[in-house]
Parts: sequence; C-alpha cells; structure tokens
Amino acid sequence: MVFEQTGKLMLSDEILPLLMDVADAVILPRFRSLTTDDVEEKAPGEVVTVADREAEELIGARLRNLLPGAPVVGEEAVAANPALLSAIGDADACWLVDPLDGTANFIEGRATFAVMVALVCHGETVGSWIWRPHDRVGYAAERGGGAWRNGVRLSTSPASSDVGRLRGAVLTRFLDAEERAIVEAAIPRFETVVPGHHCAGVEYPLIAEGDQDFAVFKRMLPWDHAAGILLLEEAGGVARRWDGTPYAPSQDRTGILAATDDACWKLVHETLGLK
Repeated sequence: MVFEQTGKLMLSDEILPLLMDVADAVILPRFRSLTTDDVEEKAPGEVVTVADREAEELIGARLRNLLPGAPVVGEEAVAANPALLSAIGDADACWLVDPLDGTANFIEGRATFAVMVALVCHGETVGSWIWRPHDRVGYAAERGGGAWRNGVRLSTSPASSDVGRLRGAVLTRFLDAEERAIVEAAIPRFETVVPGHHCAGVEYPLIAEGDQDFAVFKRMLPWDHAAGILLLEEAGGVARRWDGTPYAPSQDRTGILAATDDACWKLVHETLGLK
C-alpha cells in the first residue's frame, strides 16, 4: 500500500514494523513486570506508565523521519500540552499516536492492549495501523484501499436483522444517568451485550472481523478512535456519531456507534435510543 499525501510518497508498510519494534523494546518487557514506580495517575481516574511515555517518544521520533514536518499528536504529549490538538484539523498532515491503548488492562496484566497510529490529512483519517503486541496481530487500513489483518484483507458480512441475535459492547463508564437508564433497559433485547474490553484497538477489529456486531462509545479521544474507525469503514462497516453525522477526528464531540453495516447501525441506534 502506498499513500500520496502532501506531495510525498510514504510506504505504509513501514508503520507496523515500527510499532512492532517499539512494543518489543519498551512495552512487552514490562508486561506483568511493572513496579509501583512505573505507574502514576496523570488525572483523576487516568493512569500512565513508563511504557506509555517511552513508546510515544520512540514512535514519534520515527514518524517524524518518515514524514518530516508533520506534527505528531500523541496521547501523552497532549496531556502535557492540549494545544497540540489543533494540528488535527489545521495541519496538511499529522500523526495521531496512542502508544499504549488499554493502559489499565496492561497494568492489571490483561493482554487486551494495543499500539495505534493514524495519519490524518486535512482533517480526514487516510491511514491507520493497530498492533497488538501480546497477540502478534497487526491491522492496517488505507482510505479507499481496504483493511487488512496480518496481510489478509478484511470484509464484513451483513448482521442479522433480528435484534435478538445481535452481539455487541456498550461502554457505559461515561454515560450520564439518563443515558445509562435508557441503555440498560434495552440491553436485554440483544443476544449478548458486554461492557467492552476497555481497548479500542480490540473493539473495532472485533466488528471488522465479524466476532461482534456493534460497539457503543461515549468519550471520544481522537487517538482512541481514528485508527479503528478507518479500519472498520474500509472493511465495510459503519461508524457514525449518535446523531447520525460522520465521524471526524478533529471534532470535539462525544458519542459514536460502530456497526458491521448500515442496517445494523440503524437497528442498534433505535433499540438503544441513542441521541
């Protein structure tokens, strides 16, 4: 796969090996080996590890070499300087980096964590890469060029039209009381609804690969969702705001419903009463 952006050619095949190298160097050696000094609270209810910070620094340096002049908007850098977010909508091209998606899982010794990168040009996600270090699974997607898992093309299949046969995840942590009450009342109508894996790098591929029909998110941080949404869309799935409008990583808005196809999106949206 090759992208042509800002007058330059960039081989997208370089990104997954980059993420693999960094994960093998600074993330996996600390998995189930963290000390208390390796973890800190960066905001109420939000934790960060030395692996997050070192991975972001290494990934950012290598991405800057691949596309000189393109800003790198990383989760940890934004925590220190929120003004960096403006590059997502303003820059001709910028990188979004989540150096360790699922940090809480990583700290607790669960293998559901990922490293994610997205390339955003003029406010639109045009490339995405997700690497799951523990599982040794890599995903890549190109706007208009398809979605891939370990080199095999992904394509969604239509979901059931019977709500009682749909399987999904609803991440309720950030729902307000009214939203939570409406959603919880509707959940028994589905075949299965789980609380999610707390890792977007797991949730979106589950839908793209047909293991899950939908996922509902409230909080929308761009590095959490840009890569997975492009992967899902290029596999044939759908991800839109709760109000039905398209997703854009530069928008400071909440609420996304991701589904295996448009009919499924509409059915889940109506059943859960999302607004």
